[in-house]
Amino acid sequence: MFDDHQPSRRPSEDVQAMAEDNPASPAAPAMHAPQPSMIATGRQPLDIDALPGRLIVIEGTDGVGRSTQLALLREFLEKQGFGVVHTAQARSLLAAEGLRRAKEGHTLGRTTMDLFYATDFAARLENDVLPALRAGFVVLTDRYTYSMIARCMVRGGSQDWVEDVYRFAPRPHAVYYLKASIESLLPRVLSRGGFDYWESGMDQPRRGRSVPLVRAVPVEAAGGVRRAGRPVRLRCHRRQRHGAGIERG
Repeated sequence: MFDDHQPSRRPSEDVQAMAEDNPASPAAPAMHAPQPSMIATGRQPLDIDALPGRLIVIEGTDGVGRSTQLALLREFLEKQGFGVVHTAQARSLLAAEGLRRAKEGHTLGRTTMDLFYATDFAARLENDVLPALRAGFVVLTDRYTYSMIARCMVRGGSQDWVEDVYRFAPRPHAVYYLKASIESLLPRVLSRGGFDYWESGMDQPRRGRSVPLVRAVPVEAAGGVRRAGRPVRLRCHRRQRHGAGIERG
């Protein structure tokens, strides 16, 4: 799955300590000294194929079990000897707190929200994802640009505009979409208090439009926690055993 790439230190060690093993400009720490070929220009996605790490995305609707499956996948990969880093949307030091405060009210505009999420994504990419990939880690991310593009589109935003905003985003090595029926999702969502103002779409007076699905490996998530994640773990194990890189798609 991961070719012959191995993390340069133990999985439990800090990403920044890992990144320090790589040469960097004397004027800046390794985590903040991107190589010239890794600087986002906005014209095309960042190319991460030459980096030793791998980027895996878990997508899916609220209540489908993304966090649980990410935890199981992380445990599986670490047992195989890989260093693993986890990230999720709205977790950056730069934008997470501002976004949380902005969503406490009901006046956050669509474009402002879109740019908030884009800022958060860019900050995590620069400070968390890329340093980890350079250090040979497997990066597991709870949602990716696909969710943010979909959120914009169902609220009436321009597909061309929002795709251009995220044009710099590197293409993941693998994307898994957890799916479940409405009947199985409702009890999970209601048991945790239901949807909030933004999750329920109450900020959108018009009926949202459908969004085309990204090319991803669909995984049925309604058959029990460990059973649901088994196809993902088997796929990873199979590729690792045969010494193949993660298939894009």
